[in-house]
Amino acid sequence: MINSSRLAARLPFPHAIRWLMPVVLVLFFLAILIWLPWQARQMESSERQEQLIADTLWVEQTIRFQMARHEESVRGIGNEILAGTAPARLHERMARLLKTGTELKRVMWIGPGGHVHASSDEAPPAIAALTQASRDALERARKGRSPVYGEPQAESVNPAGTPGAIMLDYHLPLFRGNEFLGSVVATYQLSALLDEMVPWWFAQDNQITLLDRDDRVLARRAAAGPGHGVYTHKRALDLPGVTVTLMTDSVKSEPKLLPNLLVGSVIVLSLALLWSLLALWGHISRRLAAEDALRQQMAFRTAMENSLVTGLRARDLEGRITYVNPAFCQMVGYSEEELVGRSPPMPYWAPDVMPEYQHRLANVLAGTVTPQFETIFQRPDGTRIPVLIFEAPLVDNEGRHTGWMGSILDISDRKRIEELNREHQEKLQASARLATMGEIASMLAHELNQPLAAISSYTTGALNLLTRPDGSNAPVDSGKLRPALEQAGAQARRAGTIVRSVFDFVKKREAERQDVALADMLDSIRALIDLQARHHQVVFQAALPAGLPLVRADRMMVEQVLLNLTRNGIEAMANVPPARRLLRLEASHDGAAGQVAVSVIDNGHGIPQEVAERLFSPFFSTKAQGMGMGLNICRTAIEFHGGTLTHRDNPQGGTIFTFTLPAAA
Repeated sequence: MINSSRLAARLPFPHAIRWLMPVVLVLFFLAILIWLPWQARQMESSERQEQLIADTLWVEQTIRFQMARHEESVRGIGNEILAGTAPARLHERMARLLKTGTELKRVMWIGPGGHVHASSDEAPPAIAALTQASRDALERARKGRSPVYGEPQAESVNPAGTPGAIMLDYHLPLFRGNEFLGSVVATYQLSALLDEMVPWWFAQDNQITLLDRDDRVLARRAAAGPGHGVYTHKRALDLPGVTVTLMTDSVKSEPKLLPNLLVGSVIVLSLALLWSLLALWGHISRRLAAEDALRQQMAFRTAMENSLVTGLRARDLEGRITYVNPAFCQMVGYSEEELVGRSPPMPYWAPDVMPEYQHRLANVLAGTVTPQFETIFQRPDGTRIPVLIFEAPLVDNEGRHTGWMGSILDISDRKRIEELNREHQEKLQASARLATMGEIASMLAHELNQPLAAISSYTTGALNLLTRPDGSNAPVDSGKLRPALEQAGAQARRAGTIVRSVFDFVKKREAERQDVALADMLDSIRALIDLQARHHQVVFQAALPAGLPLVRADRMMVEQVLLNLTRNGIEAMANVPPARRLLRLEASHDGAAGQVAVSVIDNGHGIPQEVAERLFSPFFSTKAQGMGMGLNICRTAIEFHGGTLTHRDNPQGGTIFTFTLPAAA
């Protein structure tokens, strides 16, 4: 009985299991039916977002690449301007550039004064009508000597009072040496940029908008209507000097769950295969189209990189080379296979510059890099080439720093030009010194004639003492000969001092900076200054403080500056009364600035305003026989030392010329 009762007690348990199992299976099936659409919805949302991000990146790269092409074309126009191309030819080139990209509305060359020298328009205005933002960008480009974009603004206002199309100006400053020649300005219409650069298939699914830094709408393309704000993505265009963001907003809404899950499950199960095949086919078609477009863009970009004369080199955070272009390989004389994957030290490093390379490599490994520097590369045959390197960080799409990209320029031609300019400047200074000696040649002849005449007189008197009228050979009293010979020797030394000053002043030598006293340089040319002062009845005074430090300068250049300024001051007092003909030279030390200031003060006629504006211009002179290079050479010599040459009116009448030199450490 006990066993029977126990069995009866256990019978309900299997029945409960049999009843509970279908319920659990139904609940499990219902849970799957509920979970599958929800999961499908989440996956679809993620996929749409990822696809939108990928397509947005592609569109951003397409737009930036097209703008980079235009930037390169504008740089080409700038090079033609620097080469002296005629305005008519520039107009044709600018008009052709507009035909290659309808997003460009205008290209023009604006001079320093705002005048339009050349334009793509048939009838350009005489003065460029730029917005305030564009004028600010032009000034920033001039100061930074690098191209920038201006803040986008409406170009004009129509008669109805509403703003016109939003324009974006690109400014390329032009410099010939230190001379600013103006800027080449290329104007984009942002709405046309979207119409031309955004593919139709992308515009059918998304609303594309360009925003400024304050998220104000600059241009918008909404071929399929406004976006729903569900799938959006922003991508900043990498434009120097301005912040413009590309925003995409999909017209698609979030996928929704069917109200009736059971009916929906039947529909989904019946149409799943067909839908999946259609969706897969559409997705593959779009992917293939995007990949084909990307391959074309990559092929074009590769061809562009291969045609560059600028070397490109990418390195990872450990200094290994990850990419080089053909221009870099040709520059260093090694193939891409020999360089990619190579770790420091590099085969093109010059042995004598190895410590410099190691120091920069340590900075790279520490996460810092010098943005711009010059160094030396050495080819396998031993040829050394000077290069200019620009380096910037490489950042992936997640904002992580992955390495460094460098642009390398071969500056051998620039170095040769700088050397030729230096030699030309030295020859010009030597010619100016010879011209100065030619201008005071008559005074030198007169000054040398006096000691020579005195020597002749003293030697004649000595010979007369040696010659006896009676023909006797009695010894001559040395006390009578000594004064005559001493005077002759003194006059000979006086003549030698003048000749030696002239020789030291005109001799040619290499520029050499050294620590030298200002008083020593003044003593070297004091004879020439006194010669001119006596000729013009001018009193010359030099007031040099006892504690004046040495200056770091090239002795010959500074002596030439002193002689030119004192000579100008002496000649400026030719028409003033002799009592006022006083030329003073004063010096002072500015310890805070680490400079020594030297002033040459005359009491002459002064400098009129119209002459002062062109005083330092080459070949400008107020003298009938002047070359017009004296003050220009003086300013060049002082600027070579890092100083300045200025002038101002003398309160007592005349002019004060002041130049500065760096004090020795």
